[in-house]
Amino acid sequence: MSDTGHPTPGRPAQDGGGVHIGSMSGGSIATGSQGSAYSVNHTAAEPDVRHEELLGAIRALREALPARERSAEDTTLDGELADAEAEITRTGAAGPERLTRLLTGVRGWLGSQAAAAGAIASATAVVQGIAQLLG
Repeated sequence: MSDTGHPTPGRPAQDGGGVHIGSMSGGSIATGSQGSAYSVNHTAAEPDVRHEELLGAIRALREALPARERSAEDTTLDGELADAEAEITRTGAAGPERLTRLLTGVRGWLGSQAAAAGAIASATAVVQGIAQLLG
């Protein structure tokens, strides 16, 4: 090793080990027998305005779904809504496949429900938000 602690080109390190990092972006590194590294990463993305509006409508519809005595349709729809909410929260958007699946689910749920007025209004907002994103 040279006096600066960097290996000399063409010569191995004298202490039997070494670390060379050519390029790094983010993350953590620890060296030595007592080394430890901790890294905390947050990867949530901010949704665009239309996805933000859809996210609000999704949350309102989930809130309006019956908390007790849920039908199978209510449970299925809540699962689709939860998946879409998670995707938008994580990535900032929902893909066309997810939106199409959710649109089909919400429309089917609306057709099979004698739902409360609040849930119907929330479902309508979700349908309108998806239609804007897909249209």
